Amino acid sequence: MTDIQLPYFFARPAADPPWPGVVVIQEANGMTAQLLRFCQRLAKEGYAVLAPDLYWRHGGTEAADYMTLVQTIDLDELRDDLVASVAFLHEHGADKVGITGFCMGGTYSYRAAIWDVGVSAAASFYGSGINDLLGEPACPVLIFFGGQDVWIPTEAIEQVQAHHGDDVVVYADAGHGFMRDLSDDFHEPSVDDAWPRLLTFFATNLR
Repeated sequence: MTDIQLPYFFARPAADPPWPGVVVIQEANGMTAQLLRFCQRLAKEGYAVLAPDLYWRHGGTEAADYMTLVQTIDLDELRDDLVASVAFLHEHGADKVGITGFCMGGTYSYRAAIWDVGVSAAASFYGSGINDLLGEPACPVLIFFGGQDVWIPTEAIEQVQAHHGDDVVVYADAGHGFMRDLSDDFHEPSVDDAWPRLLTFFATNLR
């Protein structure tokens, strides 16, 4: 069998480098059209954006039920993929690289900061289990939660708040997936606040 390199979606500004880079990590359901739209939107703001398909070793997105694919993630392989993603962006002209992600990707974005994979900023959206990973990140973090998230208990969010203070933003009326456009989970008032916060955070730490 022929091996392949890490598959990815890449969106970059039309202008020549250097520009800042951002790794975007998928939700549990994999590489979706919504994820790619988010990458394109971020690229339009002047960032080179790389979204790796973390399910590539097991057939890629939709090769199996996503709950099955989630269980295939090996943390050592995940770390390798994150390091490779950061290296790709540097090799293609990014001077500083950040990371963001949603759901499962929100958790992995926080892991990236704890692991010190070479990112200069990490923004996590509704990542579950962060309260069990709490540590001292190697870069600034910004962590978003929805107050009505049925997958992340209030106590877990409060533990993250106690550890990271003002770096945690909770939208009282939002649920899980509030950034997911064209879905029933989309919560426009929260997005209208989170998007400029994210851009300010990246501009401060990556530019």
